[in-house]
Amino acid sequence: MGRIVGLSAAARRAAELPSNVRRQAGQGISQHGKPVRVFVADSSALECQLMVRGLQESGKLIKVVGYTTESAEIPKQLSKGFPRVAIISADLEDGRSTGLQVVRHVRDSSPHVRIIVLVDSPHRAMVVEAFRVGADGVFSRLEPFEMLCKCIHAVSDGQIWANSDEMRFVIEAMNQSEARSIRNASGTRLLTKREEELVQLVAEGLTNRDISHQLSLTEHTVRNYMFRIFNKLGTSNRLELALYVLNQRGEDRGSVFGGRLLAQPKPTLNSIRADAKPEISHRTTSA
Repeated sequence: MGRIVGLSAAARRAAELPSNVRRQAGQGISQHGKPVRVFVADSSALECQLMVRGLQESGKLIKVVGYTTESAEIPKQLSKGFPRVAIISADLEDGRSTGLQVVRHVRDSSPHVRIIVLVDSPHRAMVVEAFRVGADGVFSRLEPFEMLCKCIHAVSDGQIWANSDEMRFVIEAMNQSEARSIRNASGTRLLTKREEELVQLVAEGLTNRDISHQLSLTEHTVRNYMFRIFNKLGTSNRLELALYVLNQRGEDRGSVFGGRLLAQPKPTLNSIRADAKPEISHRTTSA
């Protein structure tokens, strides 16, 4: 299934981008030709070591600057290694969903770090919660390891990593969440009443043409409204808008994870296990 990614800043100035924009992530080369600095947090030291080895030996201009298995260590290590991308497993050594719990803190404390949430399988509840707490991408262990390298470079370049099903989960969750005014930290409304009306229609899946018909506006006027909304919220397309609204509504009502999900087999990331020798090391280390 093709990936849907948000376009980089230089290419995403149009007021409306189709919700099914498809684009392959970078071919292993960052925008500036330099290795992407990556931090890894997984559920065990062995899992971390296998991923670190796979990324370092991928030949895709990726440099791992550290890893950990414990949620409390993540903020500390991020402040030391200065990574561009953090791969954080939803489940860590200190409990299920602890990775998700720390993502929101990382988003607030290290806004420059792009976050990929690693999940056992892309269940709807897990995907929605990952994006709700601030992930820039969700990657399933069921996917080929090579795609993880592409995911890293795409997210590093400012793109959103989500396939069509995951995007649908987010849009549906946004539509099902309680509509309310979008406000900044001081409580000031960021959008006009008309702009908020458009945001809700976008959440319902309407295109610019649909919105123009429903509100008796020209498509040009709708595009102008969307452009202003994107600028006010710091988003660039409908997917980013959906993630922004979903995240804010989740903060307003308190994010509740939708149940405990059973772990699925991990054949693709674990396929490198056969060639790896077990190693004993500290749970937290820097490369």
